[in-house]
Amino acid sequence: MSNYRKKIFKYVVMIGCDLLSVFFATALVYFFRNNNDFGGFFAKAWLVLLICAAIKVLVLFLCHQYSYILKNYSIKGAIWLTIGYAAIFGIFVIFVAINKKNGGAILFRDLILYIAIDYIVTLGLRFSVRLKNAIVQYARRASSGDKERIIVVGAGDAGATIVKEMLYSDKTNRYPVALIDDDLSKKGSSIEGIKVVGTTDDLKKVYEKYDADGIIVAMPAVSAERLKDIYAKCHKVSRNVLTLPGVYQLVNGVKLSNLKKIDMQDLLGREPVKVNLDEIMGYIEHKVVLVTGGGGSIGSELCRQIATHNPARLIILDIYENNVYDIEQELKFNHPEVNLLTLIASVRDKGKIEDVFKKYRPQIVFNAAAHKHVPLMETSPNEAIKNNVFGTLNVATMAEKYKADRFVQISTDKAVNPTNIMGASKRMCEMIIQAIGKKSDHCEFVAVRFGNVLGSNGSVVPLFTKQIEAGGPVTLTHKDIIRYFMTIPEAVSLVLQSGAYAKGGEIYVLDMGEPVRIYDMAVTLIRLLGHEPDKDIKIVYTGLRPGEKLYEERLMKEEGLKKTANGKISVAKPIDFDEEKFFASLEKLYKAAYEETDEMKKLVHELVPTYTIDKRFE
Repeated sequence: MSNYRKKIFKYVVMIGCDLLSVFFATALVYFFRNNNDFGGFFAKAWLVLLICAAIKVLVLFLCHQYSYILKNYSIKGAIWLTIGYAAIFGIFVIFVAINKKNGGAILFRDLILYIAIDYIVTLGLRFSVRLKNAIVQYARRASSGDKERIIVVGAGDAGATIVKEMLYSDKTNRYPVALIDDDLSKKGSSIEGIKVVGTTDDLKKVYEKYDADGIIVAMPAVSAERLKDIYAKCHKVSRNVLTLPGVYQLVNGVKLSNLKKIDMQDLLGREPVKVNLDEIMGYIEHKVVLVTGGGGSIGSELCRQIATHNPARLIILDIYENNVYDIEQELKFNHPEVNLLTLIASVRDKGKIEDVFKKYRPQIVFNAAAHKHVPLMETSPNEAIKNNVFGTLNVATMAEKYKADRFVQISTDKAVNPTNIMGASKRMCEMIIQAIGKKSDHCEFVAVRFGNVLGSNGSVVPLFTKQIEAGGPVTLTHKDIIRYFMTIPEAVSLVLQSGAYAKGGEIYVLDMGEPVRIYDMAVTLIRLLGHEPDKDIKIVYTGLRPGEKLYEERLMKEEGLKKTANGKISVAKPIDFDEEKFFASLEKLYKAAYEETDEMKKLVHELVPTYTIDKRFE
């Protein structure tokens, strides 16, 4: 039912109840006056009924009685009702006086009896909903022993809605015991009988006093920095902390079903990047889309977001069957309408990749297949070259050969002045798509470069979380190491938008905000999980790993940056290189990688002159 229809329905019900009250009061007065006899009531009283009904509805409308929500009807409403009935009594006194002067039979005692009965019935009907809710609430309190006792942080509209749903919904096993709000003017006030008992500084004391089992943070509109402080206070008190998503996500209102655990973006300390993909995703609609590495962190999120934009077919390609199985089942459940195809294959297998392009003719390609872990690739450099460099070469070559429209390469800020083989391999991938894209007259090749993603497989947050849950210590390689971070959905939405901007050969660089010190992130996460750093959970330093830098760069000095229509996406100026020499050197690198010769790193340096071999570990 729409809000307009609900409003009309409420007016009809309230006015209908008031009219029934008029009828009941008039009939009762007539009954008493005529010696308990209703005979001739309608014939004699119909005009009185009409007059009483019209005057009552008009006066109560002027007293705002039809604008109240009955479940929130208060003393203020009752005062206005009393004022209205005083006015009605005054009007009727005049009528009775005129009637008596003209020889009428209406008595003042009849008027007083009518007003008393009608007032009591009308007031009772208005408080009946609130009384019913109070009885239900009392019953729930009496039976709330087996429910989670919840402290709600935030006594605004969202907090009020959450409290009411916990009190009156049959579908929750939670019960609100107290409210917390940092607005001191709200202290002592109540929502549905649940009092605001203090501020977030009082959380520990309140939590213990009310023997609470968990906390719900119902403040969807506050800033990310403020939320981070509140979460830290909550997690010092309880590990059972739930929150609402940001207000922009609550398009259908606040509900208990919106509650979630603390999100990865809460560690960023900044507002999440918001992209309206509906405006720019026309290039995906009705197209055959291939996502390589579709079972990984970035690849699976690409699949999720692409599935919502009506592709003609979505092809997920990955070598790891467990990961790809999970995203396949998720998409089948959430998007049964999508024409989904899942393929187990390696991007290293040139013949298989050609078969895929030849048979399914993908028009849009997102190449997310890659080895990404820096320390592992330092000990297995050949695998990084085989998978990242020649896997990309295979997919890009087939995209060109079979006339795809767009090719989007997922890159990394580690490709800039790399000190590790993984970063160098990704820089070669950028050069490959730049070179192939320059020669293509039908396919737009672009790369998108960004930093670390929070919560991805093998990233620091899951590692730190496991270490904290195990009692510590949390291990850092260096206290001063810093990185750029984004959440997975943020990065993918910007990757998809970069695909829309593609003109061929560009490297798009995502604005990830200010770099984050890993130490600060570890401290925040320890506190979010209810501990004190270096007191409950120790932080130890293990030293920089092979190929690891203290900080990452977003671009090389020759590249420069130019803003796009989206201020969070910039385009780097491509650096020219000798493409013929580059591809000739790639052939040597291929041989060295598969034969595992000692010449491989020297060849990498020839191909990527900015690559610096980390001498500390040789």
